[in-house]
Amino acid sequence: MSNLIVVNNPRDWPIDIPGVTVVPARAYLTDPAFGGDRMSRVFNLCKSYRYQTLGYYVSLLAEARGHKPLPRANTIEDLKSQNMVRLLTEELDTLIQKSLAPIKSDTFELSICFGHSMASRHGQLGRQLFNLLHAPLLRADFERRDHHWRIRSVRPIAASEIPPQQQEFAIRATTEYFLGRKPRTRKLAARYNLAILYDPANPEPASNAKALQKFEKAARALGLHVEFITRADYGRLAEFDALFIRDTTFANHYTFRFSRRAAAEGLVVIDDPDSILKCNNKVYLAEILARHRIPAPRTLLVHRDNVKQIIPALGLPCVLKQPDSSFSLGVVKVETAEELSARVNGLLDKSELIVAQEYLPTEFDWRVGILDRRPLFVAKYFMAPGHWQIIRHDDTKHEFVEGKTETLPVGEAPDRVVKTALRAANLIGDGFYGVDIKQIGKRLYVIEINDNPNIDAGNEDSVLKDALYREVMGVFLRRIEARQRGLAR
Repeated sequence: MSNLIVVNNPRDWPIDIPGVTVVPARAYLTDPAFGGDRMSRVFNLCKSYRYQTLGYYVSLLAEARGHKPLPRANTIEDLKSQNMVRLLTEELDTLIQKSLAPIKSDTFELSICFGHSMASRHGQLGRQLFNLLHAPLLRADFERRDHHWRIRSVRPIAASEIPPQQQEFAIRATTEYFLGRKPRTRKLAARYNLAILYDPANPEPASNAKALQKFEKAARALGLHVEFITRADYGRLAEFDALFIRDTTFANHYTFRFSRRAAAEGLVVIDDPDSILKCNNKVYLAEILARHRIPAPRTLLVHRDNVKQIIPALGLPCVLKQPDSSFSLGVVKVETAEELSARVNGLLDKSELIVAQEYLPTEFDWRVGILDRRPLFVAKYFMAPGHWQIIRHDDTKHEFVEGKTETLPVGEAPDRVVKTALRAANLIGDGFYGVDIKQIGKRLYVIEINDNPNIDAGNEDSVLKDALYREVMGVFLRRIEARQRGLAR
């Protein structure tokens, strides 16, 4: 992937960095040589981004050419909006107060160059603003009113606006941005770049370390270069063609912000933002399953005015779920009316609606993994020893115990189980889902549709082995190629 720094006049940016080409704006817009390479990142440092100026057209045409511009055209528009300034202030308020607390004046100007700020004590604030706005050069103005700091304005600036006393800092920051990462080594030139987002500290990751290695190996075999990224790499998303999230996803979480940003940048994303929102909310799932007559346990959407209906409708014991429960957390079984009252009140303090379901004890749950509307694997998830769920958490020791997993070929799984899972998953989209189903006698009950399903080496891959990882990477490759052809999915 080539790196182009586009400026009005190359003399505005006299920095020579290997692998980076400085291009005059008019040449970028008019020379056919810059229109053919879709594997370009374009860093727009023009003097003005006003409507119909050179800088405006550089970002706009870069997107049309399939390049990856910084800033994007919609970022330029966002930065003109006071609503965006308010949103930034809300999201970064704690950090702003901490970073600017020592400032004696009631106004402060922060210059940010590729995520770096001149004063080290404002380094985190500068990185966060860059990560949120992803413009190479930014200037943020702050003001203090009633002892509280607020962002007054934030705007992208041109290379020519860097004052002489900051030139050395700009050279250092830019050089570090382009050369400060570990060099990529690969046997074959990769056609596309795939980012795999994970959290090394997550005790319950979506894929264990060996599975992540297998994903990387499968991707390389298909000509995809893989880079493992963490939440600190938010500002780098535009460098990639696709994002594969392998950390636990939540709606109010950094994984969702990554997914939204990647989708906005035109990346192929699994899991996509819609899937995360829908699958992470048990209220939504209960409603959509009922509407489409997908068999599920008897369910009641609970609010403060219908709590007394739970026992008549579902009996005891029953199961209560907070809307964003995950990995058996936020899901409780209640046995008595007294316990029910206490648990319901606690959950309703956090959410206006919760889900109550009849308790259906089974030895195991079916898990059907579905990708691109096709079944990928079928497994039996057995309950943890001595427990009613697949995972038993010990909050006092911060430990957990999982039940065993048995995987079987899709063709040997009950046809009704697979078809029911497909019906349910197709209500969400064409992403990567894990559908959990209980079977009691001949009756099936869809418990959940999970985005971001587990793929662990030694469990879900027991049947397909390495072919499972090739299947997943193959979907990424096909979607990237379709997007490159203008057939965005």
